Amino acid sequence: MDEELKKQELADEKLINDAFQHLLDSYLASRHRKKVDIITKAFNFAKQAHKGVRRLSGEPYIMHPIAVAQIACEEVGLGSTSICSALLHDVVEDTDYTVEDIENIFGSKIAQIVDGLTKISGGIFGEQASAQAENFKKLLLTMSDDIRVILIKICDRLHNMRTLQSQPANKQYKIAGETLYIYAPLANRLGLYKIKGELENLSFSYEHPEEYQTIKSKLASTEASRHELFDQFTTPIEESLNKMGIKYKIKERVKSPYSIWNKMQNKHIPFEEVFDILAVRIIFTPERREEEVNECFNIYVAISKIYKSHPDRLRDWLNHPKANGYQALHVTLMSKQGRWIEVQIRSDRMDEVAEQGFAAHWKYKDGVEEEYAEDENELNDWLRTIKEILDDPQPDAMDFLDAIKLNLFASEIFVFTPKGEIKTMPAGCTALDFAFSIHTFLGSHCIGAKVNHKLVPLSHKLQSGDQVEILTSKSQHIQPTWINFVSTAKAKAKIQAILRRKSRESQKKGEELLTEFLKKHEMEYSTNVADQLATFHDLKKRENLLQAVADKTIILGNEDIDELNGKHKSSKSGWRRYVPFIGSGKEKEKETQPQLFVVPEKFNRKKPIYITDENIRQYQFPNCCHPIPGDDILGFIDNKNRIEIHKRACPIADKLKTSYGNRILDAKWKMHKTHFFDATIRLQGIDRMGILVDVSQVITSQMNVNIHRLTIEGNDGMFDGTIELRVHDREDARRIINNLKKIDGVQTVNQIM
Repeated sequence: MDEELKKQELADEKLINDAFQHLLDSYLASRHRKKVDIITKAFNFAKQAHKGVRRLSGEPYIMHPIAVAQIACEEVGLGSTSICSALLHDVVEDTDYTVEDIENIFGSKIAQIVDGLTKISGGIFGEQASAQAENFKKLLLTMSDDIRVILIKICDRLHNMRTLQSQPANKQYKIAGETLYIYAPLANRLGLYKIKGELENLSFSYEHPEEYQTIKSKLASTEASRHELFDQFTTPIEESLNKMGIKYKIKERVKSPYSIWNKMQNKHIPFEEVFDILAVRIIFTPERREEEVNECFNIYVAISKIYKSHPDRLRDWLNHPKANGYQALHVTLMSKQGRWIEVQIRSDRMDEVAEQGFAAHWKYKDGVEEEYAEDENELNDWLRTIKEILDDPQPDAMDFLDAIKLNLFASEIFVFTPKGEIKTMPAGCTALDFAFSIHTFLGSHCIGAKVNHKLVPLSHKLQSGDQVEILTSKSQHIQPTWINFVSTAKAKAKIQAILRRKSRESQKKGEELLTEFLKKHEMEYSTNVADQLATFHDLKKRENLLQAVADKTIILGNEDIDELNGKHKSSKSGWRRYVPFIGSGKEKEKETQPQLFVVPEKFNRKKPIYITDENIRQYQFPNCCHPIPGDDILGFIDNKNRIEIHKRACPIADKLKTSYGNRILDAKWKMHKTHFFDATIRLQGIDRMGILVDVSQVITSQMNVNIHRLTIEGNDGMFDGTIELRVHDREDARRIINNLKKIDGVQTVNQIM
């Protein structure tokens, strides 16, 4: 046994030393100053601190900090301070060492970064939503002190995603959901495109393994034809660039499986109809740095002589880089094979910023060059916006995350002030968003705007290049409806903060009225009583109830007292809205309350729950996503310890994975085609006599399925229709769709629910 142990120790030692040597080799090959001694010191310290500890995968724990440091060095391009911080990032949390110990041995800078990483450890999100929101605020605040904290945190998350297979399925969904919701957008906002793409693909592969494998295999089967198209398309471009004497590389860029799947979902199209899978990247080295923008346009002029360019698809991010520092010229050209192909033109410097993110060059790069100074300003602007959102703390974690997400995801437009100053705004923003972006007072008292000298309402959506003048009035005050048409995080946060102030006053009045009402019936006010009445009136929170009582939209009466005394058999909201299926079809469902399954205290959350024909009524099916057998699903334990079933791709489930990860369960179907479920199919095509007869015949005669509702509208020789059916599972729906596609004149068919 001792011999076996010795062998294992020697194997571990070799594994650890090889990984560290690889890290040192990568560091020595970089352009940073060679501070090997401090990195070696951090490695030996961390190795000793984590001695004897193993990860779930079975490997020594120190392999994780080494891997995170390797990503920070090789894939993000960070230097010795970050590498040391990455090696030490779990020491304070997992061992007896303190931040003071780190400071004494490694100095204040490394200690500050390790402290920042410790504050936001354990995944950003704790057990409670409020704790999670607080942790996320800490994450964003530490970013503004030292951007390396978030960069190392992203490296840490990337390694966790790469080794996620050792975790149970419910943890996989939590971590993958959190990654898609927060970390991928953060990586994108910091210009880490490569890492963003890998995080999205890894999350996708765990949440929808079958779809991921299907797209991967389709990409592999079409690889040869893509290469052929690429070669045919780029040969004349290469000849032209060679004549111009430009030093360049041409790369083939293939859309990621996650991006392809996203497009298929959003546009309701099959893989075969995603036409922008292939893009071409031209990366050149300019003779002089100041000539790189001109050189991009010279290349564009040269290639547009070979191929016709799409007039609406020219994207100039050279003169106005994206807020994350991305610079390039994108043009879409028509190939000789009749396919639109996007060409991205950028210099080697722009390419490096695109691959590694300008944050890696920001401030800390040894011998920082002047050309990165602009990037620093861009990043600081973004961090300033984040701090402004943090100034109005949101009590609801979900709202807070949504506000941040608005800022992370938005693509940009450029808008001018009346004095001709340029402001970057998110696409889809309104005149009111623009007013709040300038000043809260301006937004609060905004009555309209002049866009390009024409009068427009507050809700008017701005376009790139618009010149905007905001009109105000002292008598104007914030309206609750404004929240519906602003789209920027800052405007939403400011409006909500002011409305909350007003609403608190209103709720106080509601509480006084409710207390008075209860006193008349010899009852006392408590939060439990308010919660019970909120549920009875189908309201999510007691605050909503108090508001409604104050506004007189709810008039309290005898029914409420009966509810509090337990005389009502069931709440007004009822259970039926949670049930998306209609039973076996052989008998009418009994309208009795089903016994919902309540999760016991010692419930094993790591094991999957199976939904069967017998127990399906024990689970809740909220209206947000209508899962049916065959869909990838998960379970969520609600506040009353009952289980909701959601599609894994459901937007509500995305938030739940991020905010309440410990309540997520792995769920699987075990159905035998005895129940029916609602499915809606949309079809479009060329109108002709008898099309309706053919459609209904395919469904009723061939498929033996009942049509619940069928509507088809003809317009200028085209038709557009929806069919509501009752099917057993996703496979039934797929077969119906495939058969409908065979009908003469039908162009597109897809399931919309």
